[in-house]
Amino acid sequence: MPLTLTPDKIETARAVEAFDGVDENSVNTIRALAMDAVQRANSGHPGLPMGMADAAYVLWTRVLKHNPRNPAWFNRDRFVLSAGHGSMLLYSLLHLSGYDLSLDELKRFRQLGSKTPGHPEVGLTAGVETTTGPLGQGLSNAVGMAIAEKFLATRFNRPLFEIVDHFTYALVSDGDLMEGISHEAASLAGHLGLGKLIWLYDSNGISIDGPTSLAYSEDTAARFGAYGWHVQSADGHDKPAMLTALENARADANAARPSIIIARTHIGYGSPKKQDTNKAHGEPLGEDEVRAAKINLKLDPDAQFAVPKTVRARFALSADKGAQAEAAWRALFDEYARAFPDLAREFSDAIAGRIANNWSVPTFPLDKPLATRAASGAALNALAEKIPTLLGGSADLTPSNNTQTKNSQPITRANFSGRYIHFGVREHAMGALLNGMALHGGVVPYGGTFLIFSDYMRPAIRLAALMHQRVVFVFTHDSIGLGEDGPTHQPIEHLTALRAIPNLVVIRPADATETPEAWRVALARQNGPTALVLTRQALPVLDRSQFARAENLARGGYVLSDFAISPVYFVRVVLIATGSEVHLALEAQKALAKLDIAACVVNMPSWELFDQQSPEYRESVLPESIHARVAIEAGSKLAWSRYVGEHGAVVGLDSFGASAPYQEAYQFFGITVDAIVQAALRICEPINDVEALWHSA
Repeated sequence: MPLTLTPDKIETARAVEAFDGVDENSVNTIRALAMDAVQRANSGHPGLPMGMADAAYVLWTRVLKHNPRNPAWFNRDRFVLSAGHGSMLLYSLLHLSGYDLSLDELKRFRQLGSKTPGHPEVGLTAGVETTTGPLGQGLSNAVGMAIAEKFLATRFNRPLFEIVDHFTYALVSDGDLMEGISHEAASLAGHLGLGKLIWLYDSNGISIDGPTSLAYSEDTAARFGAYGWHVQSADGHDKPAMLTALENARADANAARPSIIIARTHIGYGSPKKQDTNKAHGEPLGEDEVRAAKINLKLDPDAQFAVPKTVRARFALSADKGAQAEAAWRALFDEYARAFPDLAREFSDAIAGRIANNWSVPTFPLDKPLATRAASGAALNALAEKIPTLLGGSADLTPSNNTQTKNSQPITRANFSGRYIHFGVREHAMGALLNGMALHGGVVPYGGTFLIFSDYMRPAIRLAALMHQRVVFVFTHDSIGLGEDGPTHQPIEHLTALRAIPNLVVIRPADATETPEAWRVALARQNGPTALVLTRQALPVLDRSQFARAENLARGGYVLSDFAISPVYFVRVVLIATGSEVHLALEAQKALAKLDIAACVVNMPSWELFDQQSPEYRESVLPESIHARVAIEAGSKLAWSRYVGEHGAVVGLDSFGASAPYQEAYQFFGITVDAIVQAALRICEPINDVEALWHSA
């Protein structure tokens, strides 16, 4: 049943058709809350909240479609505070709008365990759409959200049933636009014609070091015009002008071009001594200056965290409008479900994150070596048939990454019915866009590039892990095995660097049969991203009738080929390998057997998954009683001591690679069967009570 406005609220609605004194008081209340919270914490950034209070207030109360009573309503407009250091602006808006964020939480700004951390964190605070603070990430997330919205609208909307129909707004700063990722993201947004993407640019001319003119003098309007954006400028403190600009941007959505509103503002607005200075950016104003600013803004200088009843009433009106909007949407969706039941079920599954798990795992012939990147492509084709909202692409390496499925068409400005995105040579933006797509919901995002270029997108990978988002990063050309492209393209330290990121699962499958299992794990993970690390070179396909099953990959590490126990074996060693080097370990096992040495081969495709297993299982794979262990990986040796211990050895690399056919590169750098055997000979240990072990085998 649709919600209706009560008579007293109808009267209030009529009163706010034009901006009045309550609006001005509301804006100044936002400023005061920011000043008070930063001052109490003795830490924070008051300047942006004070400067952008007018523009943000207009957006949140007159334009933004949101329901504080249900922050997860799917068809809400998204608001991204890309300039995350200005978090008190967002927290003040959330509190005043009626989200589950109490005044006491504002008083606990930046304190341990509060819902008001120094920078917004998604999942912690109701109404926060993404974790921001590293500049450039939030605005790029917003581009990803707009892509997801347009893709889902194209797939699910029908005439008279626009069940996906919302805008994405981002508040961006000078610092955001200086970051290189902003160029990547804005360029692609213009290319794709994302008409429902609107950025509010806080153009205050001040950075931490001082005036932005120290390092920033470009013509922003011309820059975004060149990207194909709709560009407007307005006085950020002129509420009617900002409302007009926002309405113009929304009206321009059908022109298939994103919008930017350059809002000219004064940082630290209202502060007599610190307005328009870098002192207002990232430090408390000081108690005396807070008092002076409140007097300047016609507020009670002695009141802290004060919210007048008239201000609460004004914000409550906008909350009622949001509840009405959601009620109307739900009624529309009910009709949609009756008219299009199959689509409605698919849509409901998509926004709930439910995906099919009955996809057919490809089979691979044993007599034909295959690169794991090619096996990944085969797995993707099978997945695409079962997951209609699987959406991804590559950073201009489509043929190399094998990321485009055989039946998928690319998304274009004129046609968003495809399921493949050509991100261009924009690795950093691709990572952040994938995060935005995941945060939006309704799609399962993935993106591919070479493992070496994970360096370019590391900030986005880290944030995907921090935000617990299901994103699949497809990294091919995983080692010196890529060969002739040489040391600039051969990753060495990258596996270690990725493994160091908390909540990121890194999987390096050993052969084609393990690769679909890696995809299965990645898609089943609901609480974090996965990096699939794949080979360029072809690898033998393991005969699983002789070796342990590929499904064991889900446990992160497993005994692929156990000790062959014989009375003539007096010493033993455990060989631990990942990816392509597993095959070298198997050959070394045979060579060691000829020397009367018992070797066990442990395949360790994922450290993170292995570490999650029970102590009993880990002990069964890597018994503490066996100290003789050799790790083999064509990458940095740095962190392998955690598995081989102080008595073990590592066959790996401590240098950059070289340009050569991959077989020669492996030989030159000593990633060979002989090197493994020699390492094993140096550390192998006696088997106690061989006779008993033999009889029990």
